[in-house]
Amino acid sequence: MSTSWHASGNGLPSVPGSASSIIAGAVSGYHLLKIVGYSRTKELPNGEWIDSCPFQVGGRTWHVRYYPNGNKNEDIDYISVFLEFDGTVAEAEAVKAQAKFSLLDQDGNPAPTYSWGTGTRNYSVEKTWGFKQYIKRDELEKSELLKDDSFAVKVDVTVMSEFHARKTPTIVVPPSDIHRHLGDLLSSKAGVDVEFRVGGKTFSAHRLVLAARSPVFRAEFFGNMKESTTTEPICIDAIEAEVFKALLAFMYTDALPDMDQQEESAMAQHLLVATDRYDLERLKLICEDKLCNHIDTSSVATILALAEQHHCHELKAACLVFLSSPVNLDGAMESEGFQFLTKSCPGVIKDLLMSHVAPSLLGKRK
Repeated sequence: MSTSWHASGNGLPSVPGSASSIIAGAVSGYHLLKIVGYSRTKELPNGEWIDSCPFQVGGRTWHVRYYPNGNKNEDIDYISVFLEFDGTVAEAEAVKAQAKFSLLDQDGNPAPTYSWGTGTRNYSVEKTWGFKQYIKRDELEKSELLKDDSFAVKVDVTVMSEFHARKTPTIVVPPSDIHRHLGDLLSSKAGVDVEFRVGGKTFSAHRLVLAARSPVFRAEFFGNMKESTTTEPICIDAIEAEVFKALLAFMYTDALPDMDQQEESAMAQHLLVATDRYDLERLKLICEDKLCNHIDTSSVATILALAEQHHCHELKAACLVFLSSPVNLDGAMESEGFQFLTKSCPGVIKDLLMSHVAPSLLGKRK
């Protein structure tokens, strides 16, 4: 059961001074919501929200609804934001409005990447519209949009008059679905012009798509390498068939298949190696992010070795932070991966000693 908190009653004041204007058949206004004490709001469970102070636009009362841990279970890693119509209307009356949510930078300007509009909606039918996955929490926390544990969202609201609503057609532009079309192209094998042999399995693909995604494939297909002219299947070693299948799927759809936690960790490790081979920087960062969530005493040594070998600085730093705990370090040293780490990456052991163990020993000498 969701619990509603009011922003002004929980140390989370919304910024006063909502503004509005009248624009030929519509009334436009905005409300600025500032979240002060962001880290405290994260204590709220998934599905529960905080409401802004009510504000008026177009003779109607509205408020902004903020979910620190997402609206639904599938949104738990995201911040959700919605515009809520706070009122009742006659059965036949339509309350049509548009909302645009913009995260503000430190100068008070909207960040283009996080300025999203809902299109025109009838709030008398569905009182709440917004975005379930507005921004990932960890993405916000790494950005300059969060400062001093605070950030701000500007919500522009345009309420249509009856004349405007009747005369102006509603055009809603859906989000890009090019990834779905390219995925269908891969699965249908229509127009494929290259084959790969990986782990005893054959995979078909399109040279142009792979060349557009990977500089390595571009050189192989359209450079001076033999694969640019051969019609024979290209044999690929040192990659498992399922890993190459996931790699192909990502190159067409920019997404990885759904996996359980154990599968995700193993797949991310294998894909991390493949990303260096084919120069897929975005996928490399995705793998790093996923592996940061799988660091424990049994896996940290293996992940740290991968981070060192493939120049993943943030992932390496996350592993070293985990090993800064003596309990975690003791547990990791018992794993098979730690023995491999000491042999394959002696430089990492030196980093570990210099940053964690050596200061402790110096402190004891004093």
